[in-house]
Amino acid sequence: MSDRLSQYVTLAEAIKSDTAVRLQIDNLPTADIRLNMEHVAKNVFDRVRAHFNVPIAITSFYRSYARSKAIGGSNTSQHCFGEAIDIDGDKLGGVTNSAIFHYIKDNLDFDQLIWEFGTANEPDWVHVSLKRSLNRRQVLRAQKNGSKTVYVAYR
Repeated sequence: MSDRLSQYVTLAEAIKSDTAVRLQIDNLPTADIRLNMEHVAKNVFDRVRAHFNVPIAITSFYRSYARSKAIGGSNTSQHCFGEAIDIDGDKLGGVTNSAIFHYIKDNLDFDQLIWEFGTANEPDWVHVSLKRSLNRRQVLRAQKNGSKTVYVAYR
């Protein structure tokens, strides 16, 4: 089995988790989940990376159910199915997250695209999911309502 999901994404970076290492959680995907991850890597991340031609950080990709539970996430998260990736252009300084968000919104297929927190001008990171079947093209903004995260339609 190859250690690459796509031209720009390795399996190691897609499953990287300090939490999983610290808690000794198995964060390896099944063969079916890996197919989903390859689909997302090739059709979202690689296209974004090639378009901007700068390194872009992956802050979260695959999360096993145990890892998701350990970080307080849902076991219905698309990350648990290898269908979602969180990317951060600001982390490496080559491109803004708002530029990534708008490029995906205007040019790529996706299931959900989420402007994650941040300000009106710049999200902290971009969450994007893609299914191998029918995609909803849902564009949302994540924001805090007290201690709870809520998702509202992106303007």
